[in-house]
Amino acid sequence: VVVCLYWFTSIAMVFLNKYLLDSPSLRLDAPLFVTFFQCALTAALCLGLSLGAACGPPCAGLPALRLDPKVSRSVLPLSAVFIGMVTSNNLCLKHVGVAFYNVGRSLTTVFNVLLSYLLLKQTTSLYALLACGVIIGGFWLGVDQEGAEGTLSWTGIFFGILASLCVSLNAIYTKKVLPVVDGSIWRLTFYNNVNACVLFFPLMVLLGEFRTLYHFDKLGSPSFWGMMTLGGVFGFAIGYVTGLQIKFTSPLTHNVSGTAKACAQTVLAVIYFEETKSFLWWTSNLMVLGGSFAYTWVKGLEMRKVQEDPNVKSSERNETGV
Repeated sequence: VVVCLYWFTSIAMVFLNKYLLDSPSLRLDAPLFVTFFQCALTAALCLGLSLGAACGPPCAGLPALRLDPKVSRSVLPLSAVFIGMVTSNNLCLKHVGVAFYNVGRSLTTVFNVLLSYLLLKQTTSLYALLACGVIIGGFWLGVDQEGAEGTLSWTGIFFGILASLCVSLNAIYTKKVLPVVDGSIWRLTFYNNVNACVLFFPLMVLLGEFRTLYHFDKLGSPSFWGMMTLGGVFGFAIGYVTGLQIKFTSPLTHNVSGTAKACAQTVLAVIYFEETKSFLWWTSNLMVLGGSFAYTWVKGLEMRKVQEDPNVKSSERNETGV
């Protein structure tokens, strides 16, 4: 049930965001505003559920939330990376098709390995590096095939690579900042999104998005705000259902599920948008998905070996667990 819930939430969120960011019928060129609204809604939902915790189930057990300026400043570096992550994700989705979206931002695993070595001085096994090589090969083949079909957007590719980098940095900074919020992901989500809302304002002014919104003809449309709210709810829910999937299965199963979900999402997008793709284009997707699966499998085996071998050094145990 939780795997199905994760698939539904994740795929629905991608299609909803694609509609809000790049729909010909909507014609809203304000990607930062869409992202800002989702962050604001997430912060409001966190606060609302926290206030409802005193009422008992299903909110019981959630920590009380209050805005502490000192904590907010401590979380600010992570919030800057978080803004880069959500914005580049949405800008990538705006400029590339949903079918290519998974390939366009597929280098997260590669950046994980690279940053683990550069920042944490942790090495990676040969088999894991070979899996990363397959992912990189699939990425470049996908870019080549998008160019051959005349649908390549270098802007989308740039933001896809940036999104992959920011996702990796976000994981590292999250680990560093968690002690500031007493290890509570709930509190971290709240502070992250509040900080993001504040930081988005000058960016929207700088890029003229308030002027765009002023001339937007559907600004008073209930259906538009309904879709915006639905997109924000799915954006909030994805964090919760991801946690549920990990809790009721395992981190390894979660990664395998995510890889399979990306495959299903690609096929659905090709069918929904009535696209025709070449054999090599499909090969690039299979290389990315296969490389991601292989990397997850290799790391899972390494973690199991570390857990079963009591003689493994502490440093090696930490390296394998990243």
